[in-house]
Amino acid sequence: MQITAGVIRQFHQVLYRYLPFEGGTWKSADNEIVEKDASGRVVRVRFTAVSAVETPHAMDELIRRYDAAATRDRREPSVIIPLTVLDFLCIHPFTDGNGRIARLLTLLLLYHFDYNVGRYISLERIFEESSQTYYEALESSSHGWHDGNHDAAPWLGYFWGVLLRAYSEFEERVGVVGGGRGSKTQRVREAVERRVGPFQISDVGMDCPGTSRELIRKVLRALRDEGVIVSEGVGRKASWRRAKK
Repeated sequence: MQITAGVIRQFHQVLYRYLPFEGGTWKSADNEIVEKDASGRVVRVRFTAVSAVETPHAMDELIRRYDAAATRDRREPSVIIPLTVLDFLCIHPFTDGNGRIARLLTLLLLYHFDYNVGRYISLERIFEESSQTYYEALESSSHGWHDGNHDAAPWLGYFWGVLLRAYSEFEERVGVVGGGRGSKTQRVREAVERRVGPFQISDVGMDCPGTSRELIRKVLRALRDEGVIVSEGVGRKASWRRAKK
């Protein structure tokens, strides 16, 4: 599937098919990338995007430049892909849903260069788990973007980190499935040891395919009793984290 303005608008239309917003059309009013507090109130503007009037031309130019770079510099996809996504986010072509479309666009661009890790590891999850760093890198690299004087290094470093984490997780899963190492209980313990921040049972389940939730709960309780992890909250929203040493 080639990258075209029509394909990108189609992605957006599909996403918003069941929502009370119009999908598949470029924004009709100027918009900004903002930071909100817990109540949804805007506390500051991170970036002012391309104007609504200039958006169609900006998107056509983005696609033209990507096509030229992909054809001419095919040996450098690790640079072409994140820079294309950065430009898309700075254009911010839709009224809403730009982040979601950026993630879909990321997957499609990776597939263009045979980076297929997104078929097996959720890049969406990794982006979500590192959302604070995501916004910080995006803000740092968008300064001066309109004038072509921006520094892409923060965004490139963040994007490459996401890919490295995805491939690392994929390698671990292949090792578990292919090597048949250890029992399911041991696999759950190892999955917990790899966790850095708070996590839920569903997160461990994704790391240990084929393991029942009941077994995961049993192992988590055992690790809690051993003082390895502590629980936070109760019920379905309960989470766990490594105990401080």
